[in-house]
Amino acid sequence: MATEALTQYKLMILYLLHSVKYPLSNSRLSGFFLDNEYTTYFTLQQCINDLVEASLISAEHSQSTTRYEITEEGKQTLNFFSQDIPELVREDIDLFLSKNKSRLQSEAALYSDYSETDTKEYLVQLEIRENRTLLCRVELTVPDEESAKALCLKWEAKHQKVYTYLLQEFLGEE
Repeated sequence: MATEALTQYKLMILYLLHSVKYPLSNSRLSGFFLDNEYTTYFTLQQCINDLVEASLISAEHSQSTTRYEITEEGKQTLNFFSQDIPELVREDIDLFLSKNKSRLQSEAALYSDYSETDTKEYLVQLEIRENRTLLCRVELTVPDEESAKALCLKWEAKHQKVYTYLLQEFLGEE
């Protein structure tokens, strides 16, 4: 593949990640590029990996997904080369973000993951974020991986109820 095309895709990724104030999942990045038929999945993954290796974006891995965020170096690079992104491409990205804003924000606001401990139990980490601000973090130890997976799955549906309950319990009057 031509180096110029790869550079263009990398700049597009940087622009997309810079345009949001929260990490985007690999599936959301892939969805934009594949739905608009800009490139193939494998070429996109190569570009993402190159950007991570160059420290222009950072990757946060969990059991279910990888989320990417632009770094300060990435912002500087984008600032220097942003004029190389065609206006039509920027409009496509802006339209994608506008159409999917609430879904992307909702997806980025929740985080769940688990890991096995030294005692062969599982530590489950559940978070709620608003932009880059951590609102709530809950860590629970469960006896098996099945329970850890179940907690992660239920976090999406029950996070608001849990957060509201915690606030009421700690801030409410006795």
